[in-house]
Amino acid sequence: MKSPKLSIIIPVYNVENYIKHCLDSIKSQTMNDFEIIIVNDGATDNSETIIKEYQKNNPELIIKYFKKENGGLASARNYGVKYADGDYISFIDPDDYLDNNTYEDLKIYMDEKIDVIKFKLKLVNTKNEIMELVSGPVFSKCSGEEAYKILCVLDKFMDPACIYLYRRKYFVENNFQYKLRYHEDFGLTSLVIVNAKTFVSTNCYGYNYLQTDNSLTRDNDYNKNKLRAKDMIEHYDYMIENIEKYNIEKETKEFVKRYYTNSVILKTQTLNEQDQKEYIKEIKQRKMYKNIKANNIKQLIKRILLAIDVKLYLKMR
Repeated sequence: MKSPKLSIIIPVYNVENYIKHCLDSIKSQTMNDFEIIIVNDGATDNSETIIKEYQKNNPELIIKYFKKENGGLASARNYGVKYADGDYISFIDPDDYLDNNTYEDLKIYMDEKIDVIKFKLKLVNTKNEIMELVSGPVFSKCSGEEAYKILCVLDKFMDPACIYLYRRKYFVENNFQYKLRYHEDFGLTSLVIVNAKTFVSTNCYGYNYLQTDNSLTRDNDYNKNKLRAKDMIEHYDYMIENIEKYNIEKETKEFVKRYYTNSVILKTQTLNEQDQKEYIKEIKQRKMYKNIKANNIKQLIKRILLAIDVKLYLKMR
């Protein structure tokens, strides 16, 4: 049996109000050479019943359904990748949805076997009204290293994994895996990009990213912000552990280290004074100041400041 062009992986956790809309948007794709992999990450609501009913009512769709204990988004994505047979992998969050022609617009790049394909998203509300078109650079095929430098300057690595297509062979052979519970996109996306032989950034606004009142509440939850900060440090450690294995230029490796360093340091601003002290201690233990360039006086001052006073360093940025 011929492998599908695309494996669409949907991690599911308590999304009974959204999952059908998500699946309908996939069913409506004008490019229909795909399989859907749904990973139920220990949902406690009615999601499973809705999914099984959808499976039963749409026998023409290839839907692989798995249920596992709750392990978080990263765990569910990794689980889905194991069972993917498509040439490409696409991740969709179950409360989001696609425009009908999203994959059709990206098929030309899949046919070229580009390692990583970037597209764009629209922020939408619960009435499906567009709140914002999230802009970004558009550029033709280049190496991952070139793409990294463009995106790094524009600070575009916090983009969700959902607006990338990954060539499965490239993704699996490099053993890329999502880590931890928070900032899993930040932790992996830049490493996937910088290693890619080929990368393209398109002007396709095909992904609809739902914003709800709950989204805003989650973002303002201090305890979760504290856990996010902790996970940023662990993502940094993972990068340091792996970066030297990659067959990329030394200058690019330094670029990666600087990007991670600045991202970790910026997280300091989300913490209260007591937690900042502990967080700054972690930064100093890792001697992150060594990742800051010192080619001129200003850079040298910033490097020294980072070594002795993170808060002063932040004021100079």
